[in-house]
Amino acid sequence: MKRLRWPHRMPVDPYILLLLGTVGLAALVPARDTAADVASGASTAAIAFLFFLYGARLSTHEALAGLKHWRLHGTVLACTFVIFPLLGLAARGLVPVLLTPHLYTGLLFLTLVPSTIQSSIAFTSIARGNVPAAICAGSFSSLAGIVITPLLAAALLGNSGGGFSADSLVKIVLQLLVPFLAGQLLRPWIGRFVTRHKKGLGLVDRGSILLVVYTAFSEGVVRGIWHQVSPLRLGGLLVVEAALLAVMLGLTWYGSRALGFGREDRIAIQFAGSKKSLASGLPMAGVLFGAQASLAVLPLMLFHQMQLMVCAVIAKRRAHDPERPVSPGTAAAPRSAVGTGTRSG
Repeated sequence: MKRLRWPHRMPVDPYILLLLGTVGLAALVPARDTAADVASGASTAAIAFLFFLYGARLSTHEALAGLKHWRLHGTVLACTFVIFPLLGLAARGLVPVLLTPHLYTGLLFLTLVPSTIQSSIAFTSIARGNVPAAICAGSFSSLAGIVITPLLAAALLGNSGGGFSADSLVKIVLQLLVPFLAGQLLRPWIGRFVTRHKKGLGLVDRGSILLVVYTAFSEGVVRGIWHQVSPLRLGGLLVVEAALLAVMLGLTWYGSRALGFGREDRIAIQFAGSKKSLASGLPMAGVLFGAQASLAVLPLMLFHQMQLMVCAVIAKRRAHDPERPVSPGTAAAPRSAVGTGTRSG
């Protein structure tokens, strides 16, 4: 008698477990008074250092070389910063039936953040897609998101996001853009060091994100924000996010075919254009939302795990697709760029 086996394992990102553990720690032992001030200052410094590392990792030469695939990158950017936000705005009709106003704010913010880099590259590689294009598309999205995400948030969220103002944009420039540009400028001198110590620095930036999450959720616990969320509302949020992911996966796959892209490019577009970056979104939420950051990042945390699980299954199935000739004009970029992508996600 044959043993039944699941055809695909549904991955649970260990980092999500750490994030959930951090949320639990903030619920049990939130930072208060002086400890809250110290945690807030450390979180601000951690965010700045995080984006400094992003800047130091991103190869400007490779990003410029990828511009020859401008149609592909334009498609991914349109999915990330146009179609996603439009779907987020459409979800406003689900308040208060499925979503509370605060959860909707978090959902809308989720639709504004950049795409991932690392997981988009990994899934594109598994599915035998255009990996260099995924690297460049994710890099362009992350770079554009430093400017576009705060501007979209200011325009679409208004005062619901904790008071978007000139001060908020100044904070974005000082905490995100300036460190990123500093990393880019210093890359000729520190780029090799960052590459050699990629693993250790990866632990540093992940630890920085955990600190941001702890600070945000501690403030939410102290202010009693979590009393506004019930299990029923969380269930409604998961349903909405599942529908959002399904729509984007379908649009990126069939829409890119309608635009004339070949199979390898369509795979890169699907994985880069349907995903959202936890690594970029969490620090931005901490800067933009203040006391409301805990509820703002909850939809992003849930969506992140959902996209990993679903895209892992899709990537494995795409890997077994029959080989097809690549359409003229959409050939994959040389594979020499593989493995140079930055971490995000």
